[in-house]
Amino acid sequence: MAFYKRKFWQFLFYGLGFIILFFLLASWGVFGSMPSFEELENPESNLATEIISSDGVTIGKFYNENRTMVKYEALPKHLVNALVATEDERFYEHSGIDGKRTIGAAVRLGTSGGASTITQQLAKLLFHGEGSRFPLFRLVQKAKEWIIAVRLERQYTKNEIIAMYLNKADFVNTAVGIRSAAKVYFNKEPKDLSVEESAMLVGMLKNPSLFNPIRRMEKTRLRRNVVLGQMVKNKFLTEAEKQELENKPIVLDFHPESHKEGIATYFREYLREFMKKWVKDNPKPDGSDYDIYSDGLKIYVTLDSRMQEYAEEAVSKHLPNLQVEFDNQQKDNKNRPFVRISDAETQKIMMSAMKNSDRWKEMEANGKSEEDIIKSFGVKTKMTVFTWKGEKDTVMTPTDSIRYYKGFLQTGMMAMEPRTGHIKAWVGGMNYKYFQYDHVGQGARQVGSTFKPFVYATAIEQLNYSPCDSILDSPFTIPKGRHHVTETWTPNNSDHQYRGMVTLKKALALSINTVSAKLIDKVGPEAVIDLTHKLGVKSEIPAQPSIALGAVEITVMDMVAAYSTFANQGVYMKPQFISRIEDKNGTLIYEPMPESHDVLNKDVAFAVIRLLEGVTESGSGVRLRTQGGGYGYERVTGYPYVFKNPIAGKTGTSQNQSDGWFVGMVPNLAAGVWVGCEDRSARFKSITYGQGAVAALPIWGMFMKKCYEDKDLDVSTKDFERPSNLSIKVDCWAPVQKDSTAVDSTAQDTDEFEIQ
Repeated sequence: MAFYKRKFWQFLFYGLGFIILFFLLASWGVFGSMPSFEELENPESNLATEIISSDGVTIGKFYNENRTMVKYEALPKHLVNALVATEDERFYEHSGIDGKRTIGAAVRLGTSGGASTITQQLAKLLFHGEGSRFPLFRLVQKAKEWIIAVRLERQYTKNEIIAMYLNKADFVNTAVGIRSAAKVYFNKEPKDLSVEESAMLVGMLKNPSLFNPIRRMEKTRLRRNVVLGQMVKNKFLTEAEKQELENKPIVLDFHPESHKEGIATYFREYLREFMKKWVKDNPKPDGSDYDIYSDGLKIYVTLDSRMQEYAEEAVSKHLPNLQVEFDNQQKDNKNRPFVRISDAETQKIMMSAMKNSDRWKEMEANGKSEEDIIKSFGVKTKMTVFTWKGEKDTVMTPTDSIRYYKGFLQTGMMAMEPRTGHIKAWVGGMNYKYFQYDHVGQGARQVGSTFKPFVYATAIEQLNYSPCDSILDSPFTIPKGRHHVTETWTPNNSDHQYRGMVTLKKALALSINTVSAKLIDKVGPEAVIDLTHKLGVKSEIPAQPSIALGAVEITVMDMVAAYSTFANQGVYMKPQFISRIEDKNGTLIYEPMPESHDVLNKDVAFAVIRLLEGVTESGSGVRLRTQGGGYGYERVTGYPYVFKNPIAGKTGTSQNQSDGWFVGMVPNLAAGVWVGCEDRSARFKSITYGQGAVAALPIWGMFMKKCYEDKDLDVSTKDFERPSNLSIKVDCWAPVQKDSTAVDSTAQDTDEFEIQ
């Protein structure tokens, strides 16, 4: 008997000793860092990360919430009562840990809910986030959580802990913190929340994603009623009051706060995605990850806020003007906005859009059948839609809204410095709130004739051609079997005319298809593909001769960087959008190294520049210089520009004018513009308005005109630098053009091809 007593006391003594030692080691940080006294003093030190442009302007921020801290005094009493009744009934009695609930949870092995007090939950939110699934690690985290909770209770009053917890809690849908939640869901200040509204928000705390009123209204309502029941149990409400409140529907006034407004919205979202990876690859000195939403970083970006504004202004002026013409062409189209496609093709596009919509995903999550979901798309409903004159409240079916949005012209525009790779402007679309697809970094589209300079560059490099060499513009065929062609390929010129002997410079200026086809036949598609990839184009390119006419999909970013290589004397500079990153104390923590490689020698690069200058001197880009006239003149916004300085550029128009392009350069700035609809089947009916010279070039023209007017930007009007001892003939004899306005009427840049 004495033996067992001795063993019992030994077990008890060692067990208590182990527990005490375990907690001591945890408090000393042996199992991981613990918050310091200073961190406990300032647990709400969340600082927004600033995005600062090259000209010193804060163009955006990353933050957990657009938060104004709410003091306890600004919280309604029924909100506090609902929180205490639901999350921690003995909150005012314990000192951070509820012994009764902890023992109960231990006995039940945690099978019927946890025992975390409000203070413990705050400790978790502030200092270590979600718990590990591994039992041993979870036990260590729980111990740390208890220690921090006790310290918080010593440091703060109960009321301060309540306020801190509600200010920190995440309510999803961009709502972090009670003030943001009240604003997002009810468009109110916290003090104005009703009892049932307070109960809904408290109910969400258990699992905000599950009890999300936007996605799962009925689950949220039932959870709200559980909270009301807890308030009755704790004598904060009467049974009669509860019954009256629980019968009320949840009435939202949903106003999500987001980063979808302001300047450079598409760029900021691209930067956010980049930073998600960056924090994993660039840890803090202590090994933990930076939090871009709370660590107060300063991200200095290469964008110039003035250039960005000029680019966005050019888009917002030109696209609505061009949209008028697009809509006029659609008036008699029964399949608006799709042109010349079958019912089956239309149905495929519409079904894909339905399945990618939030409506489909929400209904599917709620267990609705596909038949019911499809039927709902035919029911008229109230909605707010985008227009170029502002948001508009209307009533239409979801199916009609899909067609409505498919009919909008979209754009992607980027500008960068050829010698540094610094991106100066980035417009990924026309309105980030309604159109979140980024047509600069995400969207690869068919490039049309803007691909032709890559073919010409290959020919100049490999065959020692010069811009002044002549070639015969005549009917041309590549037979089946040559260059992997599966069927005989005979490309046509857009005007179905042939000009006989022409220089390469004139051939590119007039975008003659037969010449591009003859050149790729001489060098082979593989050589062109190899050079294009060296120019930084990441797209997969088929080894087919048809790529000479632009049967290739490339992003705006890659196109601008590739063209910039010609302006940078054959040296490719990878586009760069970050200059440096500093921590909240101003200490440099990241500075990217420029990435570059040689692609072409200086002479070849300058020869291509001379070819591209021909496009704006006598080709489809000549309207940058002339006083008026040309195809689609009434829709060429901001025209005339009357630039007199050297400009190297190329327009591009894909088959069926689904994509309009213009990439243009001066010595220290290159910019590219794409314009088209989301679906290639939604397009202009004719080349007049769908061509790059009308659809895309005006955005470039207005942007550059603004840049030139802003003398502080110092955008060059000088000649491109000519290499010393230039070995390639670039100065070609040409007859004087007396009527420059007439040239543009014959310079279209459409590309007719069949992809084999």
